[in-house]
Amino acid sequence: MKIEHLAIWADDLELMRAFYLKYFGCTSGEIYTNLSKQYTSYFLSFGKGTTRLELMHKPDITPTEVQRGFSKGIAHFSISVGEKERVNELTELLRKDNYIIFSEPRTTGDGYYESVVLDPEGNYLEITI
Repeated sequence: MKIEHLAIWADDLELMRAFYLKYFGCTSGEIYTNLSKQYTSYFLSFGKGTTRLELMHKPDITPTEVQRGFSKGIAHFSISVGEKERVNELTELLRKDNYIIFSEPRTTGDGYYESVVLDPEGNYLEITI
């Protein structure tokens, strides 16, 4: 068994898609549109056979008042970039491009080397080895 995909509701589908394509080298499927439900989505792939990320948009999804990652439900997800130096480099690139670095690169108590960045819509994204 494996996790096939995770999904994120997005306010700006194209902005979110561009972020993951630019910084994480994933590929994107074609946009899916369901006009009757006013629903659009993209599936992003991080390589053959890996878990995919679905970015979804529907104009009537209600925003929450709580800070993302600090309420019940999914708190964060993690993308492995393969090596410590790449975690550091990507963190610095994201900082230079004015993204919020929520947690600097470090070794966590449970042994992961990671940093945490907020994506364009505030989702907590761990960048790990």
